[in-house]
Amino acid sequence: MNLTSDQISILKLAFKPLELSVEKHPLFFEQWQEDSFERYEFITEAGKIERYFYIIESGVQIIYILDHSGNKRVLGFSFDGSYSGVYDSFLDQKPSSYFIESLTPSKVLKIDKSQYNSFFENYPEFEHWGRIIHAKLFVGRVEREIELITLTAKERFEVFSKRCPEPLKNIPQKYLASYLNMTPETYSRLRAEL
Repeated sequence: MNLTSDQISILKLAFKPLELSVEKHPLFFEQWQEDSFERYEFITEAGKIERYFYIIESGVQIIYILDHSGNKRVLGFSFDGSYSGVYDSFLDQKPSSYFIESLTPSKVLKIDKSQYNSFFENYPEFEHWGRIIHAKLFVGRVEREIELITLTAKERFEVFSKRCPEPLKNIPQKYLASYLNMTPETYSRLRAEL
């Protein structure tokens, strides 16, 4: 696929601190495919194997599980410039335990598992990126679990408000409330207070 200059910039930014260039890393840039999803379209469904690793060009996606009552319990979001996909399912090629759904019309760049693996085989510096990103994912997960266990609803709201990316400010509040482990009513009250 011939990437646009904007798509190349998105990939370079997503894979910092690697110094990727089209000239030095042609295989890296040739293997990405563009895809798009409509609002509320599933990108990955629970029970299915994740086939792709995604970089989000535009749009917001929700990552969630369904509780025993069938309610969405939000685990996270992906949005412009971020990684997406069911990473454990992608790596292990086992069925996903959660869903990724597009909350807004979305454009993504994607690669399949064999292409992803080829980066590690063809570019030694990709191993460095892999170590960094896996460490960041692990630390981020632990920090989120600590926040959910130790902070009050108001403290969770305040922390989230300070770091909330712009694309998430326009999605339904019920999803943000679920992510923060509070009711939509509590979320609305805290938002009004601030």
